[in-house]
Amino acid sequence: MAVRALARVNLAAIERNVARLAAAAPTAVLCAVVKADGYGHGAVATARAARRGGAKWLAVATAREAAALRAAAIEQPILVLGALSAEELPIALEARADVVVWSEQALAAIAALGGGRVHIKFDSGMGRLGTRDGELATRLVRLAAEDSRIEAVGLMTHFATADERGDEFFSEQLERFDRWSNEALTIAPGLLRHAANSAALLRDERSHFDLVRSGIACYGLDPFGLDAAAQSLEAALTLESYVAAINACAVGQSTGYGRSFVATEPTTLATVPVGYADGWKRVLSNNAEVLIAGHRYPLVGNISMDNFSIDLGAGGGGVTVGDRVTLIGADQGEQISAEELAGRASTINYEVVTSIGARVERRYQRDGEDATDEC
Repeated sequence: MAVRALARVNLAAIERNVARLAAAAPTAVLCAVVKADGYGHGAVATARAARRGGAKWLAVATAREAAALRAAAIEQPILVLGALSAEELPIALEARADVVVWSEQALAAIAALGGGRVHIKFDSGMGRLGTRDGELATRLVRLAAEDSRIEAVGLMTHFATADERGDEFFSEQLERFDRWSNEALTIAPGLLRHAANSAALLRDERSHFDLVRSGIACYGLDPFGLDAAAQSLEAALTLESYVAAINACAVGQSTGYGRSFVATEPTTLATVPVGYADGWKRVLSNNAEVLIAGHRYPLVGNISMDNFSIDLGAGGGGVTVGDRVTLIGADQGEQISAEELAGRASTINYEVVTSIGARVERRYQRDGEDATDEC
């Protein structure tokens, strides 16, 4: 029986991707980033797959994401990468998560709650979270080391341009962080240094330090936005639906809100029951293709909240109601990747997969075999 919208997640592919990334950074511990519900793949299932692939740490963006992993009996070290409000900080600490700090106020708040494990963030150039003040960052290391309620665990930064090969700013950030963290280690020897995201991990071994934080590549997507296979990565997620209706479309007739498609010759249109509420972006209107039985068919008309249309051509292409429609993935030798869709939408593959909505059913497999019992 057809499912309206179905994301299949191959946990074995995630395991292999993580193992490949760990092998690429042999001197570092691998931390798998499973924020945003595992980049749309499912946080708990992908966290367990990442562990089987060799990830020793996990990272999330929010306190509640950390708490959800703990509620699923996941016991690996968890690092909360994002900012934490006064309401969220206790949740993170109760989940036994490591947290990121860049101010004396944050250290004081953690101590007041009984203490916790912290990573001091030096902003080497991203210009978001963290402190650009090297002296303050070093003072935070000293304060954490001197407070028995605080356990200093790591020194970290975040690259702004690691995915832009040949960009010089990446090297500038790397050198800034290396210089500052070496100084900080004289105060608190043994802290974990970490900076690399997926792109940095694959780009430059100098960025590996003691721990690497890999997100998008764990899911088999290219951090450079080009070709995952060129990085020896396997896309773990496919997205599919089915043909819900087929109708003839005469010259002058249209489909969808706004009539952005009006037939100039007789054709046949099919309706697919997926829309922007499922994460199938409206920007793909008249600007993408899907696969049916290995053939590409163009989207026509505006994507609505729950449906979009495709043009089967005058003869209908032999397509029938109920046929499987592949939105992301491979079908009989043809493939539509998240990178292709990102290019069409002028965005990045991260947004393509993290946008897949909660009403899209996830099914977990291991190379085609059901793996629901592992999730």
